[in-house]
Formats: sequence, C-alpha cells, structure tokens
Amino acid sequence: MNILFSLALLIHFSTHFHGHCTTDNLQLGAEITLVIPGSYMDGFITPAFVLETSQPVPSFRAGLTVEAVEGQYACSFDVFLGNFKVWSSSHLSRFFTTEKCAIGLTRDGDLRLTGHDDQIGWRTSTYGQGIKRLQLSNTGNLVLLDEFNHIKWQSFHFPTNVMLWGQRLNAGTKLTSHPKNTSSFYSFEIHQEKLALYLNSGKFKYSYWEFNPKKPENISFIRLATNGLQLLNSNRHKIAQIPSKRLKVLRFLAIDNATRNLGFYYYSTTMRKFEASFQAPKNKCDQPNFCKVNEICTFSNKCSFLKVEGSTGNFCETSRGYMKDIRNTMSVLRDENNKIVNATKESCAGLCVKDCTCVGALFTSEYKECYLYGEIKGMKWVGNVGEGMSFMVKVLEGEKNGNGLKKWELILIVVVDGIVLFVCLGGMCFYMLLKRKKEENNN
Repeated sequence: MNILFSLALLIHFSTHFHGHCTTDNLQLGAEITLVIPGSYMDGFITPAFVLETSQPVPSFRAGLTVEAVEGQYACSFDVFLGNFKVWSSSHLSRFFTTEKCAIGLTRDGDLRLTGHDDQIGWRTSTYGQGIKRLQLSNTGNLVLLDEFNHIKWQSFHFPTNVMLWGQRLNAGTKLTSHPKNTSSFYSFEIHQEKLALYLNSGKFKYSYWEFNPKKPENISFIRLATNGLQLLNSNRHKIAQIPSKRLKVLRFLAIDNATRNLGFYYYSTTMRKFEASFQAPKNKCDQPNFCKVNEICTFSNKCSFLKVEGSTGNFCETSRGYMKDIRNTMSVLRDENNKIVNATKESCAGLCVKDCTCVGALFTSEYKECYLYGEIKGMKWVGNVGEGMSFMVKVLEGEKNGNGLKKWELILIVVVDGIVLFVCLGGMCFYMLLKRKKEENNN
C-alpha cells in the first residue's frame, strides 16, 4: 500500500476547523481525526500536521501520529521542528487504540487525545479555566490561552528528552529518554549544585557525566542561548556556561535516544538536517551504551566480551555469591545514593555479597569509597592503576572453582589489536622473503 496516498484518505477534519489544512491555532470545539487501518501493517506511520508556524524552514509543526508498534497502533499528539520530534503526548506512556486517533479542544477548554469509543488517552485537564484556543508559538511551545492571551497550560512545563531555544528548565526538573522493552531510563537533571546525566535502573541511579560550576552559587534555572547552555542564579545572573563548539545558532538540546549523549544541535543548511555542535560524554568508552552488558571498552574504542560466569545469575533466588577482582578496569557509572564512605575493600565486597540485587562493586582506596552496581555496564579498560582502584564482580558460590574470569581473557582484550597487526606484518614479510628467494633461484 502507498502510505503517502493512503494518508489523504485517512484524515478527516471536523467542520469546526474552518476547512484549513494547517494553521497556528485551534479554536474551541475543533476536532481532527486520523482513521486507523483495520489491519496491522508493520512499519506504518502517518504524521498528520494541523498546526504550523510561519517561520522559514525548518518551522515548527504539530499534529497527530499513528504508528504501528508491536502488533498495535499507537496514537499521539506531537510537535516537530522540521522532521525532528521535540515533544510528544506519548513520551511517558503510549496510547494504543483502534479505528481512530483524534485531538480535540472541547467547548469547556480541555485538550484531549481520544481513540475508539472516545476513550481518552491523554488530556490537559484544563476545563473551566476560560480557555479560548490552542496555539503553537514560534518557539515550539504548545499553549492554551484565555481571552486575555494568558497562558493556562504549556508544553514547555512538560519536557520530554528535548529542551528548545527559548525554553527554561528550573532546578529540580529533568529531561528523560526511555529505551524500548526496559524499565530503565536515562535523564538529564538540573540540581542546584550541578548538571548531570543519569542511568536510572531499579533502585540504582548511576551518573555518567557531570558539570559543576566554578562559582559557589546555586543554580536556579538553565536556558539555551544561541551559543551555548547558560546556568543562572535566582537573580537571573549567569554563573556559568557550557559553550557550543561551533559558531552556529543553536535550536535545541537533547538526550540522544541512541547514544544517550547530551547534545546541542543547530540546523545545517548545507546538509539540510540537524547536527551536533557539542556532545557529552565525548569519548565513546565513557558512554554507558557504547558497549553492551558484560562487555568492556578497550583503548581502541572496541567492545570485547568480559566473560564472568555467574555474574548474570539471579542472586536473590540462587546460592550465595562471592566477589572476584577484575584488574585495571572501572565503570563510568557512579551511584551516589549507593556510595559508602570510610569503607575498606573487604567491607565493600561484603556489602555487595549481602545484597542480592548487587552484581558488582568499585572500591577506591584514595577516597575510601565503595560503589555498588545492579548491572555490569559502562565498563572500560583504564590500564595499570595499581591498588588504587578495584572493581569486583559477584559470581555464584558454586562456580568458585569453575571457569570464572581468566587472566588470559583480560590480556587478550588489551593485546588483540597488536596480535592482529603483528600477524599481518609477519605474513607480509614472509611473503616478500619467499618471493625474493624464488627470483634468486630462477636467476
């Protein structure tokens, strides 16, 4: 089926919409409906834009989206900058429905996303506040306005994984990115003393990047300027800035849904797409998702399997475990909530053994700190650190004499690139010697 052709057949506009395909506002009583196919089509996605700003390309557009997701159809109301989604009603929870996907502004001022039998999948709950219209501003902010143009509700107060230019985030708020098929999620959080990126997994909250202002002042809010991210105090004075690396006008900040990096993005008129002018973390081995669980990142930015049999076992249902050292490695993840101070290596190991949800522990002798881990992730090779840092992995008690982590496996991780290079060079030299000897014999 030609999806672009079918889209024209699937959209139905209420007569209250005055017959326009797109505008920058939606009046009371207007409803826009997108008909959902009767049978499931894998890969089906249809954005139907109903609001658009009058800016040069790329402009902001808002509309309904129906998407095929694992045998069902998800319905959402989204805001796009060009082709990049910057806000969505389904960011925290998808709305699955059949037959239709509709967005409407009721007569009493409630913006609602509805499906089959008028089931409500999302709403602003703004009824009875004198709202007259929904408007999409030139900054990408969806706003519900009363007759005096006072904002009664705005999408900027419900951030997703994106912060737009013109938007501000107060201390205590955060952006979030939610991977599929897992309860874990990533967040960019604004604290009074710092900015930080986190992996949130169960009771564990791991940081993997932080920015601390040099001035001893509390952060009140942050905002994206054209040349970087500004941190301001309660008097609206700038106390610090994370500069952009390129002299381009920034359009938004986002947590990348693939790498979980924090990025500042500008629009490239040459490439006709958004590109990053700043990213953190910079190094691939400092990205928590660069390597998979139970893999380690090498000096050459390659991922190698870290064989620790038993480390992925369920210690809450099976036999007790014990801790095993992995030399010259560390995790880029740190959980301040599960940090123990004034610890020893032995007490650190003991705490992980007693906690059935713990599968690993990091001990730093310099600060006498102990960090506990619920998964072996974000591992990287750090070379010879002596006894200053120890990463330990829990293995099952019954595998104490089995095939645990072998010393040769760690050596292989570090020297594998050198071995390959040595073999290649050796093969070339051997070939040249044979060729020369053959030529001498012929002569």
